[in-house]
Amino acid sequence: MEMTQKKTGFWRKFIGDKAFYKMVLAIAIPIMIQNGITNFVSLLDNIMIGRIGTEQMSGAAIVNQLIFVYNLCMFGGLAGAGIFTAQYFGQKDHEGVRQTFRYKFWLAVILTVVTALVFLVSGDALIRIYLHGEGSAEEITSTLMYGKQYLYIMLLGLPPFMLGQVYSSTLRECGETVLPMKAGVTAVCVNLVFNYLLIYGKFGFPELGVQGAAIATVLSRYVEVLIILIWTSRNTEKLPFIKGLYRTLMVPRNLVWKIFVKGTPLLLNEALWACGVAVLAQCYSIRGLNVVAAQNISNTISNVFNIVFIALGDSVAIVVGQLLGAGDMKKARDTDNKMIAFSIFCCMGVALILLIMAPVFPELYNTNPQAKELACRFIIISAIFMPNSAFLHAAYFTLRSGGKTVVTFLFDSVFMWCVSVSLAFVLSRYTNLSVVAIFALVQSADIIKSLIGFILVKKGVWLQNFVAE
Repeated sequence: MEMTQKKTGFWRKFIGDKAFYKMVLAIAIPIMIQNGITNFVSLLDNIMIGRIGTEQMSGAAIVNQLIFVYNLCMFGGLAGAGIFTAQYFGQKDHEGVRQTFRYKFWLAVILTVVTALVFLVSGDALIRIYLHGEGSAEEITSTLMYGKQYLYIMLLGLPPFMLGQVYSSTLRECGETVLPMKAGVTAVCVNLVFNYLLIYGKFGFPELGVQGAAIATVLSRYVEVLIILIWTSRNTEKLPFIKGLYRTLMVPRNLVWKIFVKGTPLLLNEALWACGVAVLAQCYSIRGLNVVAAQNISNTISNVFNIVFIALGDSVAIVVGQLLGAGDMKKARDTDNKMIAFSIFCCMGVALILLIMAPVFPELYNTNPQAKELACRFIIISAIFMPNSAFLHAAYFTLRSGGKTVVTFLFDSVFMWCVSVSLAFVLSRYTNLSVVAIFALVQSADIIKSLIGFILVKKGVWLQNFVAE
C-alpha cells in the first residue's frame, strides 16, 4: 500500500496529463523546428565546406567559435531583459513589454558595435590562438587565410542578426513562437540554396568556397529579419506591444537599473561561458589541427540533436516565468518539475539515436581518417552525457525564470572557469592523456554541477515574482 502511494506521488510530481504536454509542446515544437532546421542547415553548410578540404573547414570553424562568443553575449544580454518581458506579459502589462524591448535594442547595438571593432582590429590574432598545435606551416597558413576571408564577410551579418534576436526573443517571451520559426525556416532555406550556388559555383554563380558560405549566411540573416519586421508591423492587434513601440526609444531610469541589476550577471555569465567554451576548444587544439576538425564535426552534429533539450529549456523560461509573473507559485513549481522530467526523458531517446549514428556522420566529410576517428569518439561521449546536459539546461532556465541571475552566474560560468577550463588546461598541457580522455573527463565534471543544480531547484530559491512592485 505504501509503495503504491509512493509511485502515485512520483507520477503526480513528474508526469503531466495530456493538457500539460499539449501546452508544453505547443511552445517547444516551433522552437525545435526552427533550431532544428537552423542546425541541420549548419550541418549541411559544414559538410559542404568540409568537402572542399580540412583547412577550409578548420578556418571557418575557428571563426564560428569566435562569433559564438558574440552570439551568447547577445543571448545573455537580451535574456536579462527577457525575464522581465515574460513576467510583464504574464501581468498583461504591454507598456512594460515595450520598455524591455527598447532596453534590449540599445544593449544589442552596443554589443554589436564593440564586437565588430574587436574583430576588425584583432581578428587575425584571435584566429592564430587556435593554430599552435601540430600541423605543417603550409596547413597553418592556409587555415589562417581561409579564416580571415570568412570572418570579414560574416561581420556584415551582425546588424540583421542583432535586430532579429531583439524581435524574436521578445515574441517568444510573449508566447509567439511560430513567427520566429517561420522566419528561421525561410532563412535557412535561403542559406542552404546560396551555400550550394556560391561554395561550388553552380548555375553560373562564382565558385567562392568559404567566402561563398559566409555570403550565404549573411544573405539569410537579412531575409530573416525582413520577414519578422514585416509580419510584426501587420499584426499589431495580436501583439499589442508593437503599437507605439518606436514612439520613443527612452527607457525609464528605474527600469534600466532593475534590468541592469538582474541582467548583468546573465550577460557576464553568457560572455564568460562562451569564452570558456572557446578556451576549452583552444586547449583541445593543442593536440593538433585534426582535433580542430574533429571537434568541429562533433559539435556541428551534436547541435542538431541538442535542439530537444534546448527548446524544452527555453519553454521552461517562458512557461514558468509567466506563472511566476501571475503569482501562481504552486503551479510554477509543479510545472517546472514535470518539464524537467520530460526534458531528461526525451533526451535519453535522442542520445540513443546519436550513439547509433556516431560512426556514420564523420564519413560525410572529406578529411583524413584520424580526424574522422576522433570525431566519432567525441560524438559518442557527447551522447552519453546528453541527459545530464538536459537537466543542467532546464535547471539553469528554472533559476533564471525567477530572476536568480547571480546564482545562475555562479552555477554556470564560474563553474565553467573554475572546474571545466582549469581541468582541461592542466590535463592538456601537463599530462600525456589522449584528447578523447581529456574531453570525457571534462564532461564528467558536469555531474558535480548537476548535483548543485538539483539542490537549488529543489529548495525553490527561484520562486519569486520580481515585477509585482
